[in-house]
Amino acid sequence: MDSIINCADPGAADVVIIGAPYDKTSSYGKGAERGPEAIVQCLHRQIEFYERVSGLTPVEKLKIAYQAPAGLQELSPPVMVETLQELYESFGGKLRIILGGEHSVSNAAWRSFAARAGRITIVQIDAHADLREDDTDYSDHPSGKLAHCSVMRRAYELGYNLVQVGVRAYGAAERELFNRERVRVFEWGLKEPRVEQILAAIATEQVYLTIDVDGIDPAFMPATGTPVPGGLSWYYTMELIKNLCVGKVLVGADIVEVAPRLEDRRTEYGAAQLCYTLIGCWLLKASLSERRGRRP
Repeated sequence: MDSIINCADPGAADVVIIGAPYDKTSSYGKGAERGPEAIVQCLHRQIEFYERVSGLTPVEKLKIAYQAPAGLQELSPPVMVETLQELYESFGGKLRIILGGEHSVSNAAWRSFAARAGRITIVQIDAHADLREDDTDYSDHPSGKLAHCSVMRRAYELGYNLVQVGVRAYGAAERELFNRERVRVFEWGLKEPRVEQILAAIATEQVYLTIDVDGIDPAFMPATGTPVPGGLSWYYTMELIKNLCVGKVLVGADIVEVAPRLEDRRTEYGAAQLCYTLIGCWLLKASLSERRGRRP
């Protein structure tokens, strides 16, 4: 065994990492379509098998596979979402982690869970609110309602609860949606909330975690389309992931907006570590639940 991705058959895996190499609607720095492959290369060669946040070695307990659809970058946003949703649903019953690509790829997962949206909270780590109706207010060639800047608006319309963490760049119209019913926003830049406060804001047992890497301070994750100063520290992010996975039921996750740069490997390495930590903490939850079930 020489790779965290240790299973060639996604159908036989416990965890399926789904690559979504797509970057059609981003508005500033491009290159996120190269993110999945760069992250996977780190998973193959660089990440230690022992995952210290969970204290486990997931690769020894789980079958982890990788699958990415061909030709995704050539598709329009609606066709991309449909294609990715079909692939996502083909691995139902497994933990699925999408690696983007721009944030619009998350629409595929959220459409898949739409029938039970009211019972799921999407926890979003992001510098941006992504609550725009579309991208017509700033783009000369708008992509419409499936633009990356509208992904949380689409989730809200599907009926999901939203808890947004790290937000520090947004438009006035987006601000009007903050802290309405089913939307809780933890802005960054003044006093950081305790992780316990974020967990207390989650009204459901089930959570989906979406990590736009620009939500993390660019000192740690600089290679992204719009690196916004400030953001979550590395170890705060790890603490939040662990508490979410252990305290709630993780139904899915994605890590998006990695736009690799030749001169700096920090961001894809960090994204690979986030991915493996998610798997480790998901396994930790299962292990703790199994132990409790054995108690007399």
